[in-house]
Amino acid sequence: QVNLIESGGGLVHVGDSLRLTCCASGRNTSTYATGWFRQAPGKEREFVASISCIDDYILYGDSVKGRFTISKDYAKITVYLQMNDLRPEDTAKYYCATSDRKDWTTGVTQWGQGTQVTVSS
Repeated sequence: QVNLIESGGGLVHVGDSLRLTCCASGRNTSTYATGWFRQAPGKEREFVASISCIDDYILYGDSVKGRFTISKDYAKITVYLQMNDLRPEDTAKYYCATSDRKDWTTGVTQWGQGTQVTVSS
């Protein structure tokens, strides 16, 4: 069982930046993509960004395009989410997740525990 461990959340102000980190405890050969989702209180979980393991195929949710950047360190089995120009509507719990397809059409194979991001105005 490979665990996903998120870190980097916190309380920031509007316009600030944060970098989230998702570290896998091992390498799962069936994982094709790793990504981030977020969920604010009372709202559905929302796709944020993802990156594929082999060919760096990257996807972004419309609400974060141009502000967030996803990247990975293959050797460290780690995925990063650089979040710039944060807004109050970015406040949510951010979850790392994996899929066995880079387009996520088969859904999520594993979830992390989440890290809270709060943007104060």
